[in-house]
Order: sequence, then structure tokens, then C-alpha cells
Amino acid sequence: MSSTERVLITGINTNRKQYYDANSSIEELGELVRSVDGKIVAKITQSLKNPTTHYLGKGKIQEIIDLNKTLKFDTVVCNDELSPSQQKNLEKRLEPIKVIDRTALILDLFAKNAITKEGRLQVELAQHQYLLPRIAGQWSHLERLGGGIGTRGPGETQIETDRRLIRNRIKTIKEQIEKVRKHRQNYRKNRNRSGFITASLIGYTNAGKSQLLNVLTNSNIKSQNKLFSTLDPTTRKLSNKYNFKNNILLSDTVGFIDKLPTTLIAAFRATLEEISDSNVIIHVLDISDKELSNKYETSNKILKELGYNNKPTLIVLNKIDKLKNLDENLSEIEFHNNNTAYISALKEINIEEFITKLSYITDQIRDS
Repeated sequence: MSSTERVLITGINTNRKQYYDANSSIEELGELVRSVDGKIVAKITQSLKNPTTHYLGKGKIQEIIDLNKTLKFDTVVCNDELSPSQQKNLEKRLEPIKVIDRTALILDLFAKNAITKEGRLQVELAQHQYLLPRIAGQWSHLERLGGGIGTRGPGETQIETDRRLIRNRIKTIKEQIEKVRKHRQNYRKNRNRSGFITASLIGYTNAGKSQLLNVLTNSNIKSQNKLFSTLDPTTRKLSNKYNFKNNILLSDTVGFIDKLPTTLIAAFRATLEEISDSNVIIHVLDISDKELSNKYETSNKILKELGYNNKPTLIVLNKIDKLKNLDENLSEIEFHNNNTAYISALKEINIEEFITKLSYITDQIRDS
């Protein structure tokens, strides 16, 4: 998405149980659009029992067509992953407006923020896996037959050629990621033999994981108030300034988000395995977020899907500096237990309390 694109965002609210109501999910979609430098000019939602073959109903589609006459937007972003046929049908109705879905938007944001070779490989894998079933609708000119010497006759259609090339590229990327995965496994084995306890910082994107890691390890890792500013896992040793009797390594991980595409979860499995081998999970949450409970449930749901939900966990309610009345806000939150710390990583408030509670958990691990 270019910096000049004008965007209309749209979504549907079904009767099925969701972790977010439609408004909250649409607001999050807006944050994603702004993170790739898009300018939101309108928002349209619709209540439907089920998505249509065009995703939206005919009336809403006509409303978008009419709005474009005055607002002149370039792109429509849908708040769900569209099936290949839904995307093709909606594009046909809205032509020449570009149509992308939530998954394509997240992939675009990941591609923008991927820095290391490993990160770029994982994003490219997810992009190809997303593109493969959609390739027939992406470029109509590919319906022509392949030409040139040795290809006369029926031959292989250009679409089939491109599908084969993409499958071959997926295979190559998977092989490269598997090498990375084995390297990480060997690194973790050596680390475990050295007697280190390991902890993974997980949580919703933009909860402040990287900022907390910087404070705890005296590092200068990229930390921005943007979605998915950190994609690549980073592991650091806890700073010696803390009186911590156990040797502990802390790892930052990719942030979670509602409706996280399955292609991304699969592509980043090598990265997320850092959580699998951790002794402790540090679940970081933004206490000032009005959707705190929902985002807590979303992160737990993803952890359960990955099979990492039964590890010792320290819940960290971050950004308490944003609250006017801490006690009043906490009265509505059901996190009152010994494994919960209330901190501000930015202002370095209550970090010693966090260290004390982390130390208690690691002592239990050592003694078990």
C-alpha cells in the first residue's frame, strides 16, 4: 500500500460469538491501515447472519460505489479473510477500486517491518501460501497459453506455470526455514545445557514487550508505538543490576492480533517455537486498553492453538502510567493473584516488584 492510498474499511457483524464486537474489530483494522500509511476516508459495517458470495450485501456494495463518487478512494479493505471467489466477485462489482482483505493487509504490514533474512523468508512463505489459491483471479492476462520454442500446441497455461513456480518457491523457502529451525533448536539445547532458565515475552501487539525487554536487559531494541514493529525474536540476558539469583534469558516474540492469519502462524512457527522451549511465559498486556480482557483471551486462544498454554505464566499489566486511578481500574479486572505484576516499562515503575515475582516462579522451577 502506497503512502497516498485513500482507503474505505468495511466489515460484517455476524450473530456468531466473537472475541470482539464489530466496532472494536473495525477500529483495530483502522490501526492496521494507518500502520501501512493508508489514509482512512470512510468506514462501513453491516450486520449479516453470514457473509454473502460478495462478502457484503448488494445494498452495501452500492453504498460503497456511491460514496466513491464523492470521496474518491483507491482501496477497500475488508475486515475478514475473503475466499478467492468472494474477492473476485467484489472486485468485479467495485472495479476499478482495489479490494484487499484483513489477511493481505497484515501480510503487507509484516513485509514492511521484516528486517532479517529469517523474517523476510517467513513473510514471503505466508504471502505465497496466501496467493496460491487466488492466482487465477489476480491477473486475467495469465489465461493465455505459454509461448515460445518447444511450447507449441495445447501446452501448459500460464496460470499453471505460475502455480508450479509458486509451489516450488514455497518448497524452497520451507527448506530454508527448516534449517533456521534446526539452528535454533541446537542453540536452545546449548543454552539449556548451560543452566539458563528461559522466559518468553508474549502478548498482543503493541502491549510493550520490546520496551520491557529493553528495560530488563539494558538493550536498545526497536520499540515503537505501532502494530508489529518487532517481528524477529530477540534473546537477551537479564541485566546484572537486578539481584536475580537464577541465570535467566528473556526472548521477545512476534505480537498476536485478533484473526491472526493461519498462514502467518504456520510461517512463523520456527520463531514461535522459542515459546515452546521456554520455562516461563511473561504475558504482557496494556492495562490502559479498553479491550484488555478481549485481547487477553485472544492471546490465550492463540497460545492454546500452538499448544503452549500450560506453562508457568507471569501476567504483566503494563502502562500503568496511563491510568488516572489505578485502584479504580483494577477493580474491574480479574487478574488478582500472586503471578500478576503491575508496571510501566516506559517509566520503569514497579520493575523490582516484577523481578520479585519472576524470581519466585523461577525458584519453583528450579526446585521442581
